[in-house]
Amino acid sequence: MPLFEEFPDWKPVSRLAGISWLVFYLLFLLYAAADHSGFLVIDYANLIIHEGGHMVFAPFGYTITILGGTLGELIVPFLCFCYFWWNRETTAVAFCSFWFFENFLYIGAYMSDARTSAMPLVGSEESDWTILFTQWHVLARDQQIGHTMRDLGFLGMLAALSWLSYRIYSDAQPKSHALS
Repeated sequence: MPLFEEFPDWKPVSRLAGISWLVFYLLFLLYAAADHSGFLVIDYANLIIHEGGHMVFAPFGYTITILGGTLGELIVPFLCFCYFWWNRETTAVAFCSFWFFENFLYIGAYMSDARTSAMPLVGSEESDWTILFTQWHVLARDQQIGHTMRDLGFLGMLAALSWLSYRIYSDAQPKSHALS
């Protein structure tokens, strides 16, 4: 018996709630696309997770400690996504997917800033990505890598919106009942 047959159906989303969520996400995407600072309001929460990630990964060596902030930013929303996916919580899965990919914008901004170090830092004089890109001999490609990361973030957020739109549409369709 395949694993997916054991899961119940997705919890339905009312049309009003679904449209409200879609409007919220679209407005956020417009806000993110118009922002040129590289740091959005939600990134204050992501920053706390980022800094905690450094501490969590500290026992595993210098490189993973530096990378741990970014890993934390990605692991926390991914774990939340897994929990809600397992429980078939439609809007929560969409939110966690959107949140996961929103982190790519912040990560990409700091990657792009690795050589110039113009963005503000917390607790360090050198950016995580300056250290890592220097160590990995790709510092000269910081802009290219950062812009690619931001593009992936926007694509992922659009994919989350597309999935939520599909679920809202599916929930609005009349259900056919099999005859006994």
